[in-house]
Amino acid sequence: MPVDKETLKKGEETRKRILEAKMVEKRIAEKMKNIKHKIMVLSGKGGVGKTTVAVNLAVTLALKGYKVGLLDADIHGPNVPKMLGVQDAKLTVSPEGLIIPVEPVPNLKAISLQMALPQDDSPIIWRGPLKHKAIQQLLDEVDWGKLDFLIIDMPPGTGDESLSVSQLIPDMDGVLIVATPQEVALLDATKAINFARQLQKKVVGIVENMAGEIFGQGGGKKAAEKYNVPFIGSIPMDARIVKCGDTGEPFVMKYPESEAAKAFENAVDKLLEVLGEK
Repeated sequence: MPVDKETLKKGEETRKRILEAKMVEKRIAEKMKNIKHKIMVLSGKGGVGKTTVAVNLAVTLALKGYKVGLLDADIHGPNVPKMLGVQDAKLTVSPEGLIIPVEPVPNLKAISLQMALPQDDSPIIWRGPLKHKAIQQLLDEVDWGKLDFLIIDMPPGTGDESLSVSQLIPDMDGVLIVATPQEVALLDATKAINFARQLQKKVVGIVENMAGEIFGQGGGKKAAEKYNVPFIGSIPMDARIVKCGDTGEPFVMKYPESEAAKAFENAVDKLLEVLGEK
């Protein structure tokens, strides 16, 4: 039975899309060879301070002399630029056609889809395929250079973005899970752990955030013990952390002698130990 021209055309278009996707994935794989450690920061739900933890861990690593990249993959709530004080930065492209990340702190490069929006409050209303394409483009076209760490701040939950990053960076070191201390957080941490394991990604650790009188403490450590994953550390509640996020000043730089800043440093030391860097 003869095949009509329209069917042939659609088949050719599909073949081209598949070939293009494979070429992009190959380019991403080549770029990732220049990055020693790739870590996805994930939480089972919103409101646990995941981005705050990702930003301050990345800054702490940079202060220790490591070359760090911070990718804001939270497409619907990209807050990394605000927390780093670069919310007015816009995407710039090199003569070679590569996206140039901003450098808000020595040794730290950062990029976010927020930088491509016309206004800070512009919403992004995308379905799964468009999200995948955006993340793919950021991984493919950002000029990271050589890095010791790429920290990828994911949206809360276990949705399309996390699936895309897992697919596009198959050799990542693993997932760092952020949870709050109360017992109910165990359920959300469990979902994130099971998600990572279903994707065959290692859980490099759990960080307990907002520990103290208000939310209690110990939930993150219990989850780590229950599921036999490293407990990276407990970050105490400090109202100044929220204020720093609003003013765009990394907390660990603004208040380096605080208990919370020292907790971030201890968490980084533990993470380095888990990754075989200490």
